[in-house]
Amino acid sequence: MAIRFELPEQQEGVVAFGYSPLLETVLSLHVLAVPKHHALQHGWVRAMRALPASLRREITTLSFLYRYTLPDFILPTADSGYDDFDAEIRRVRGLRTEVVAFDLLRRLYDHGGGARPARRRILASPEVRAVTLRNAGALGPQTRRAAALIFDDPARIVDRFLSLLEAYWEEAFAAEWERIEPKLAESVEQSGRQIARDGMHAFLLSLVPQLRVDPGGRSFGLDVPHNHRVPIGPKSPLLLIPSVYTWPHVRINCDAPWPLSVVYRAPFLVERLRQATPPQLVQLLKALGDPTRLRILGLLAKQPRSTQELAPLVGLTEAGASKQLRLLATAGLLTTKREGYYVVYSLQAEKLATLSDELRSLVGSG
Repeated sequence: MAIRFELPEQQEGVVAFGYSPLLETVLSLHVLAVPKHHALQHGWVRAMRALPASLRREITTLSFLYRYTLPDFILPTADSGYDDFDAEIRRVRGLRTEVVAFDLLRRLYDHGGGARPARRRILASPEVRAVTLRNAGALGPQTRRAAALIFDDPARIVDRFLSLLEAYWEEAFAAEWERIEPKLAESVEQSGRQIARDGMHAFLLSLVPQLRVDPGGRSFGLDVPHNHRVPIGPKSPLLLIPSVYTWPHVRINCDAPWPLSVVYRAPFLVERLRQATPPQLVQLLKALGDPTRLRILGLLAKQPRSTQELAPLVGLTEAGASKQLRLLATAGLLTTKREGYYVVYSLQAEKLATLSDELRSLVGSG
């Protein structure tokens, strides 16, 4: 089973670009829900430990809405301007409650594609309710109770979710949006130039392997348990959305009434990871090519530690441990922070993100 978009032979006017503060807000919540899958955003994860306890609890309770997939109603439209966060929240609050609640349901229950399902029939189905609450229950009893509101009080769960987004935006993400919005605007221009210069096929290939591009380049999508083939055309354009917080994923939507879309990693993220020069790469690989240093990295993957803590754990003197830590820090794998008498070492998440999955698994940060 798979989702496939099908491009027409004449592709003029079938592609649009956009980016969205609301979408990026929810993507960052996904990062907080599964932090160990998002090494590039580790700094954000650490910073969000300072959020008020009540807000962190609500983020955890409602994580079923963004832990696996994201609600499609948060997507920007292909024919609107670049709206601010408040305008996007107003747009969502203006939607029919049944439509939004059904989209929230699909974070825990998927109809599998094919014919468009009847929302009211699905929401009233005891079988669907049982599957949904079983899936939500795996995340804890409070999450299960929250998921039950989709069936019992849909207006309440919709308002609760949007209120969470507003509180999180005001507390933390508004400032982050000011930082990343210019970079996303630049990403739109860069991707547009690439498509104009090299064609849509070349752009799609830049998203491999997360995106599957079929031979010939006219068909592309994801291999997921949702069967849907969707033609792209002037009346149903494809919206391309660069993102900072979608990394390392590519996300797509193929279901009406929401925009057909591909959310992809912003090009500047890829460029930043390619900036290591060959000598730096050699230094990095040398630092990793020692069993003791790998053990040190594995211990630091669990928590920051000082030289005095690490030395007995890896069977070295403090002087020997200090030497190994200096090599790892020089390679850019560690950061340091002085805490009184001690120097505390931590993993450098962005550097680790440049490693292959196999190397990250050896380090223990995958």
